[in-house]
Amino acid sequence: MRFFIVALALLAGSLVHAAPASEIAARQIGDLQCNVDRLGIVAALAATQATLKSLSKELASDPASAAEVQSALSSISGAQGAVGVIAKALFEGQSAPAEARTEVKGNLTAAQSSLTGISASGASGATLKVALAELAVAEASGLGVLNNCK
Repeated sequence: MRFFIVALALLAGSLVHAAPASEIAARQIGDLQCNVDRLGIVAALAATQATLKSLSKELASDPASAAEVQSALSSISGAQGAVGVIAKALFEGQSAPAEARTEVKGNLTAAQSSLTGISASGASGATLKVALAELAVAEASGLGVLNNCK
């Protein structure tokens, strides 16, 4: 326990001294709404990914729909990767790379396109609707980040 407290204190101390105050401001820490939007996109992407994994199992007997779900899953993973690049840049005191923001938007659009190409009914139709709703939350949160994180 004592080791954990000492390690935590050293880590906190190194973070405080790692960047001058001007760099901390450059991290675009953001206000409350900015951080809510950031958390929102991360959570919505994770939820969408989990729902798409379920949908993939439900549509396993339909090769065309299963391929669209896999494409959407790939796009969600790409968006998560780009969000990670942005988070790393902000943590390191750098501006969010424009390419990563573009990649998030492109991957969300690709996932939307893949999912709207699926025709499903019954339980898989309901799961598809959930995935589309979660994706809409991710898109809205992404727009919130663009608008609220200056």
